[in-house]
Amino acid sequence: MIAKIVALVIYVSILFLIGIFASRRIKSMSDFYVGGKNIGYWAVAFSARATGESGWLLIGLTGMGALAGISAYWVVLGELLGVFISWFFMAKKFKRRTDRYNSITVPDYLESHFKTKTHRLRIIAASVLSIFVIIYVSSQLDATGIAFESLMDINYYWGILIGFVIVLVYIFIGGFVAVVWSDLFQGLLMFAGLVLLPIVVFFSMDYSGGFVEGLQSIDPALTNIWGGNEDIWMNVFTILGFSMIGLGFLGSPQVYVRFMSVKSEAEIDKGKWVAIFFTLLTDAAAVTIGILARLLFTESGQDPETVFGVGAADVLNVMTEQFLPLILVAIFVAIVLSAIMSTIDSLLVIASSAIVRDFYQKIFRPELKDTELTRISRWVTLAMAIIALIIAVVMAIVSPDRQVFWVIIFGWSGIAAAFCPVIILSLFWKGYTENGAIASMVTGFLCVPLFKFVFQNLDTVGVYFEKLDVLAPSFAIAMLMGWIVSKFFSKPVNSEEK
Repeated sequence: MIAKIVALVIYVSILFLIGIFASRRIKSMSDFYVGGKNIGYWAVAFSARATGESGWLLIGLTGMGALAGISAYWVVLGELLGVFISWFFMAKKFKRRTDRYNSITVPDYLESHFKTKTHRLRIIAASVLSIFVIIYVSSQLDATGIAFESLMDINYYWGILIGFVIVLVYIFIGGFVAVVWSDLFQGLLMFAGLVLLPIVVFFSMDYSGGFVEGLQSIDPALTNIWGGNEDIWMNVFTILGFSMIGLGFLGSPQVYVRFMSVKSEAEIDKGKWVAIFFTLLTDAAAVTIGILARLLFTESGQDPETVFGVGAADVLNVMTEQFLPLILVAIFVAIVLSAIMSTIDSLLVIASSAIVRDFYQKIFRPELKDTELTRISRWVTLAMAIIALIIAVVMAIVSPDRQVFWVIIFGWSGIAAAFCPVIILSLFWKGYTENGAIASMVTGFLCVPLFKFVFQNLDTVGVYFEKLDVLAPSFAIAMLMGWIVSKFFSKPVNSEEK
């Protein structure tokens, strides 16, 4: 325990130092929210991937690998494809336009792109973003409490409070620059830990019966890449649900603000390969950890539904303590926390920008100076973090048996379904209109809870929607509604953009 505490203290000290050094670069709103658009490709690539993966990677995806087996690798394929399309076909186009518009938030970009005469689109975008970001942050704080309880033997509620304070301090001091630099540091930790652990465990486990045979003896479906269900449509919907998680990389604001912040389009060309390899290796490693853990925990007679739900962090704790030397066990505590906090910090900055920049400044107080707005941004960040903390605690009390990875995916899906169709259509279709964008955003926003709480509870077909989950259908309907409204109910804005 002493080694873990020392590792945690060192980890937190590094984050605070990053915040202090970053604070020296905060002289304007642009600095606080997009680092003055002067961030290098290594930092942007690692920050985008660390933010996009979050606690989902170490606590969620490992649990999914344990419960689903080999078919969970469809998640890897889907996320890899999403990252590839985003970095290779969308990032430079988005960077070019946001620079032209001098945008520092996604609502800034949308309002400039559609040449809006009112603030309707900005208000809707900022509102949707604020709501789902708070839900997403609350799920990450929940994962923080679980991680502290499992890895440090600290009470869940104390753990969630400690994580809350840590991330708030360095954001409060250093803004977006601190977030990106800390994400680079945390992303390197995540990469090293995730790649190392399955290799060590694989060569250290004494499993004489063979891994494939062992999984088959537990459940033959674990070794079937197609899902192993007798109902072929159940397999199809499961595969689609897994692979379509990657849609969230095609325009989610917490990821795309990184493309605003990068120095130049040339940096994107360099960073895309870093992002691709990071995604491939870390995602595949996370699923592999879960599969190996399924063998390990089943041998010990533990119920997988219990182990890999709320207690997914217990898997990492037991595996590291059993197979890694003490110093690496201590470091792995910091790695798990890195995966979670690298997303919390980014989301809080995004949420703050939605309130301060997109509501307060642009609509009510355009005359305010940057120094005053930066000060307000810090306090708004604190307020939104407190709201997310309250939601996380209530969620833990009301639903003690929740499975963390599905809660995280719900928040991720809400942001993605509302924004990704809008970003895609705005970049690639000149006929897309402001009314179409509003239709896409509102539809995506409403469809996520609709599919989660209505369609998944329907008799007969509900189980198929449960496997498909909420992102893919919400995304598709939002795209369709944007096309219908733009095509038949509004006139496009003349544009010469390329």
